Parts: sequence; C-alpha cells; structure tokens
Amino acid sequence: MDRALLAALNKERAARRAAVVVTELASGRQRLVREADVGADPLAELVEKVIRSGKSGISQTDAGEVFVNAHLPPARIVAIGAVHISQALAPMARIAGFDIEIIDPRTAFASKDRFPGVPLHAEWPEDVLKTRPFDPYTAVCVITHDPKIDDFPLISALNTGCFYIGALGSRKTHARRVERLVAAGISQSSIDRIEAPIGADIGAANPGEIAVAILSSVIAAFRKREMFAERRGETAAA
Repeated sequence: MDRALLAALNKERAARRAAVVVTELASGRQRLVREADVGADPLAELVEKVIRSGKSGISQTDAGEVFVNAHLPPARIVAIGAVHISQALAPMARIAGFDIEIIDPRTAFASKDRFPGVPLHAEWPEDVLKTRPFDPYTAVCVITHDPKIDDFPLISALNTGCFYIGALGSRKTHARRVERLVAAGISQSSIDRIEAPIGADIGAANPGEIAVAILSSVIAAFRKREMFAERRGETAAA
C-alpha cells in the first residue's frame, strides 16, 4: 500500500468513517473507496455488501479478481443512564462484539463499583459529546427517564445519523418527549427514527430482559443499516 493511500485510510479511521481498499489481484493496483462515495464506484454493489457485513475477501468481477478489504470503525453502544438495564446491557454488548460506554451525570449511579471495567462518564452528555461525539457507527440508548439528561443526546443522535436510537418510556412518556423535540425544531420524520418504547417487542419485564430486547434491536439496526451517504441525504432533506 502506498503512502498516500495509507494516509487517506488512516484519516478515515481517525474520523470513525468506513472505507474499503480494493486491490486488483492481476495488476496489484489499489484504490480507496470511502463509504460516502460508494454509490459512484464501479463496484458499488460489492463494496456496499462488504461494508454491511464487515467481511473482507476475494471476489470475481468483470475486470478480474479483486480483494476487497473492509476497514470499519468499531460499532459502539452509548447508554445514557447508569441504571440496572445498563448494568445488564454492558456485558451482553461486549459478547456481541460492540464497544459500550455509559454516560450519566448522577454520580450515585455512575460509579465504577456498579460498572467495573466499563468506560463510564459521570458527566452531562453535552459535556461528554464535545470530545466524544456520536457518529453513524454509534447506537444511542436513552434510558434515564429524565428529560434534562435525555433530550440533548437524543437531538444529537438524530442530527448525527446514528444507526440506532432508542428511548425508554411508555407511549405517553414518548408523546411528551415528541412534543419537546418538535419544540426544539426536530422534524417529525427525524423523530420517527426513535424506537420508543426501546427494544424489540419480546414482552420484556425486568432489566435483564429489557437489555436483551435493546441488544436485539441494535443488532438488527446495524446489520440492516442504510449506507452513510443515504442517511446524510435523508438528514439534509429533513
């Protein structure tokens, strides 16, 4: 890999953006395909498939064999709320291959004793997001039941195009949440991306089961996600 291509790839990695290196096996020629540019690439269908699956490999094309090497940011779950559900979700997320971190300004909840070995931010979300912003490879799970904590990260997640956004609460609670988001200038089409009540409808009744439901929804959203360029166009249109 030449230096210019490597530098461009490292730039995408640092920004937590997906990219693919396509190598023509017969000639050794390589090119970098950024996720945002997939639609314009002659191998768009193949490159998109590799980005969705995260699996690199050799493929036969009309121009000969190519090796398509996927470079994806680690998918992560950010839980807003250091509650019992988050305690159950953290180990499950890791087993499923997701990075996870917890944000909650309430120090009585956000303690290392309750979340051993889990990246934990006992700060307001707006302060954490200044240095650790959301991105399209982030799932945001809002589970504090406190609008003062929940609303800012929800708005940020919607504006960023996170691949999954879920919020805890009854339909009545969510109706009030929708009113606040509309008042904050968020379009209804964007608000409709929020899964509320959060998690797959499996009849979950306790924190562990709710965590399973959340993880199920996150996995489904990640594997069926739209490409970044499509999400970006949808956000602009909204």
